[in-house]
Amino acid sequence: MQSPLTADSEGARTASNPKAIIRKRPNANFAKEKWLLGPGTAPSMTDSAIATTALITPLAAQLMAAAKPPPLVEYRCVQTPQELDAPATETAALTSGVAVHDLGWMRRVGVRGEDSFRWLSGMVSNTVSELGRNGGAWNLVLNAQGRIQGDLMTWRDGDALELEIAGDQYARLLAHLEHFIIMDDVELVPLGLESTETALGLTGPLASEVLERMGLPTLTEAMTATGVEWNGLDLRIRRTYGTVAEHYEIWTTVAGVMRLWRNSTTAGAIPVGVAMLEAFRIAEGIPAYGVDMVERDLPQETSQMRALHFSKGCYLGQEIVERIRSRGNVHKHLRSLELDGPVANAGTELLLGDVQAGQITSAAELPLAAGSRVFALGMIRREAETRNELFTYRAGSDAGTARILTTPPKF
Repeated sequence: MQSPLTADSEGARTASNPKAIIRKRPNANFAKEKWLLGPGTAPSMTDSAIATTALITPLAAQLMAAAKPPPLVEYRCVQTPQELDAPATETAALTSGVAVHDLGWMRRVGVRGEDSFRWLSGMVSNTVSELGRNGGAWNLVLNAQGRIQGDLMTWRDGDALELEIAGDQYARLLAHLEHFIIMDDVELVPLGLESTETALGLTGPLASEVLERMGLPTLTEAMTATGVEWNGLDLRIRRTYGTVAEHYEIWTTVAGVMRLWRNSTTAGAIPVGVAMLEAFRIAEGIPAYGVDMVERDLPQETSQMRALHFSKGCYLGQEIVERIRSRGNVHKHLRSLELDGPVANAGTELLLGDVQAGQITSAAELPLAAGSRVFALGMIRREAETRNELFTYRAGSDAGTARILTTPPKF
């Protein structure tokens, strides 16, 4: 699997240095749906590679009409703004203010039918029947051997169920899920077809304040949602998971997305591109499927216990998850790291002395007011964790050290 932030066929680019090429992992041949491209919004880009590798998001298509269009980059099978302001300004918005950004790679799928709750509960790792009426949960999707096939969010909207899936997993996860609809009264219904809707994100510790200034409702807890009519638009507002910042999604129409974008900036949000958004994801320690957790990994190896529910009953792969919980530990864990040294490529080995202790899965630099800091995620061998020592690594001719973060970073 490749990093979600890519530039072209030559390789993936790091979030902190979009010009640097890092080692790619093989990627599946995901389908790209035409509905991502808004009607009458064909991209007017001089770079033909960008125009053919992935479809442009509705927001990006409208921003490209500006006098000074932003540079685009491929991310999760779409083209989206790479950067919209100076890196230090974007970082400050994410860490101490509010960032507004594109979420046009997200897809919604309705789960319909009389058996929808029972069937979906048997397909994902987290609770379904216990979701609040406007609640959500992050899930891993497993195979019978307990290996991770992808991740998604489940949401309950009244009595209806819905999935939220990133664009680079959409086709493959739908095929996986549909394979297990056998004698069930269940139908998976793609929502927001024909370019009718898209999503914006508001991320940062002051996100709720910006929503209030816009006259929009706020949510006190993560993984909760609400709906509201605002300036003639029917909005769906969801607060998702974050470790150091508030994360909101606002689903709106393609026709209304620029109105929402402009109102959020007037209310104090700073436009941020996906490069710094990806760097902030790494700093928060939130793994991306295909980068930090891949098909060969077991759920407990990712350390993401928020995705697992141990008392909801049987689901695909549950036997392996329960066996690990009750009988023994896994041999490696995904951990958040802070590096003292250069940004390391994905796949860089972490060493204790001359012994291989783990591997970096993603890394990025955050330019902060007090000085730049480098964060990473990495798979660490269990026996290496217990020694509580600094790891060493090399990035080209340069060397650095890495330490495991036991709590989210403070900025």
